[in-house]
Amino acid sequence: MVFFENLLWLLVLIGVMILIHELGHFWAARFFDVRVEVFSFGFGPRLFGFRRGDTDYRFSAILFGGYVKMMGEQAGDEATEDPRSFLGKPRWQRLIVAFAGPLMNILLSVGLLTGLYMVKFQKLAEPPVRGVIGHVIPNSAADKAGMREGDRIAAIEGEDNPTWEEVMMKEVASAYRTLNITVEREGKRFPAMVTPVLEEKLGVGYAGWSEKTEVEIGSVSPGMPAEKAGLRKGDLLVSVNGRPIHARLRLRDLIQTTKGEPAAIEYERDGQRRTVTLRAVLNNNEGQNLWMIGVAPDARLKIVTTQLGLPEALAEAVRQNRKGAQMIVGFLKGIVERRMSAKQLQGPIGIAQLSGEAAREGPSAFIHLMSMVSLNLAIFNLLPIPILDGGVILLLLVEIVIRRDLSMPVKEAVIKVGFVFLMVVTVFALYNDISRILPG
Repeated sequence: MVFFENLLWLLVLIGVMILIHELGHFWAARFFDVRVEVFSFGFGPRLFGFRRGDTDYRFSAILFGGYVKMMGEQAGDEATEDPRSFLGKPRWQRLIVAFAGPLMNILLSVGLLTGLYMVKFQKLAEPPVRGVIGHVIPNSAADKAGMREGDRIAAIEGEDNPTWEEVMMKEVASAYRTLNITVEREGKRFPAMVTPVLEEKLGVGYAGWSEKTEVEIGSVSPGMPAEKAGLRKGDLLVSVNGRPIHARLRLRDLIQTTKGEPAAIEYERDGQRRTVTLRAVLNNNEGQNLWMIGVAPDARLKIVTTQLGLPEALAEAVRQNRKGAQMIVGFLKGIVERRMSAKQLQGPIGIAQLSGEAAREGPSAFIHLMSMVSLNLAIFNLLPIPILDGGVILLLLVEIVIRRDLSMPVKEAVIKVGFVFLMVVTVFALYNDISRILPG
């Protein structure tokens, strides 16, 4: 049942993305009087539709995607000399038609968030002090750089007083690349350099530090020491054997130090401090033998919910999309420089799972996902890869510079290379999806 729900929401998500994308090409083509022969929702054999003017509007058998077919779109097509054919138009007009698809996806992403923020805008409450480190994992990159619990990241890569979200964005995009940091400790500031390593499982940079936050119990495992001691979901964890807990991973490390000996867990429930004593048990977790009490700790987040006016909502939507674009470009750059892993790439199976989860969480989560996917689609299509819009734009720019058309053999070879590349990326993304599902 969940599989079919995920598939349904994937079709909704991708359907909207592709429809908006192809409408961009369609409207731009019509604006420049290019004859559009087919506007298809889906690929493959025609199921049904209608004809209006020159265009056959159709639904096709494979609903995953869609396309716009313009007269004389390929160099080998008939009627390329027709003034209404795509190749019969000036290069600058063809360039705008190619760019219009990704542009529509960008506008959709901004528009979705703008509308959402006018109804419901949520953000994390500003902490008393930004960028305070709550825990440093022993032998991590941050530990080797001399970072300590309680230190404040006053600046990172020239950005003063960063939020922890901004710190994390720099961290994940900087595997094996040194980050220049200004640290504030006991009122004094000094420079430091942290070089995140590649976190193999996630394929991103990892420094081994955590933000200082309150930590609560997200879930309790049945039959484990925490449940037997009476701990519940939502309890605020304060300390282990008198040592304070200011980060999720801090709890794990403190439990390891007990080595199964009695541990005093101080927690807060309904505003009252309580203490229980329990013994951790040795369990195998992802190939590691770890002392565990059977709780999943979560950061206790304080979320502020409000509504924004149109100008403020639009400005915030643009800001969020700019940050998202910077992260995507940084991720792609990291893959090219071999500082990040392509394991993060999601295929249709992964996107289907995300679609179903977001839909079940509520409209706000689904709109956020749709906005993110739309932005990703825009940037991916703008990559200078043949077959994609970015490849078409690149070839047109080359022809504008050299003031002549590239030869047919060159164009055909470029298209073949682009097709093979896309097939490799698709297969790799599917492999990533399947490997996340299968055990081990």
